[in-house]
Amino acid sequence: MATLATQDIDILKEAKRSLDTDYVPGDDEEYMSEQQKEYFRKLLTEWKRSIHASADTTLQSLKDGPIREPDLNDRASSETDWSIELRTRDRQRKLISKIDSALRRLDADEYGYCEVSGEPIGIKRLIARPVATMTVEAQEAHERREKISRDD
Repeated sequence: MATLATQDIDILKEAKRSLDTDYVPGDDEEYMSEQQKEYFRKLLTEWKRSIHASADTTLQSLKDGPIREPDLNDRASSETDWSIELRTRDRQRKLISKIDSALRRLDADEYGYCEVSGEPIGIKRLIARPVATMTVEAQEAHERREKISRDD
């Protein structure tokens, strides 16, 4: 079974493939040009649509009926699978709110800039993680602070 992060990446890859453009932003053009903003807007919107479609499939499966495995081991296995599926959907629900936030930042011309330093996040990072809000350096510093406070 695929991990939760792998499923998120697969949905993002599918969203990138379904874009109706051959354009991919590059470092050789003006940062956050209108063309780049439009690319990321389409990508974020398609990513969100893909997540909703995946969630609809899960919802339909849940509506089809409860787990009725006659064997206790089979039932336990099915319940574990459902638990993992529901955790995945909860994670994706949180991801949708990050996508919505990224779309709002695009509208406010704040998308692509670090919320800590104000520096450009970078095209390659945004292509890999379109909902990124910090540069790699700021993210690493944030994670170090989290780890230190967790260890205390």
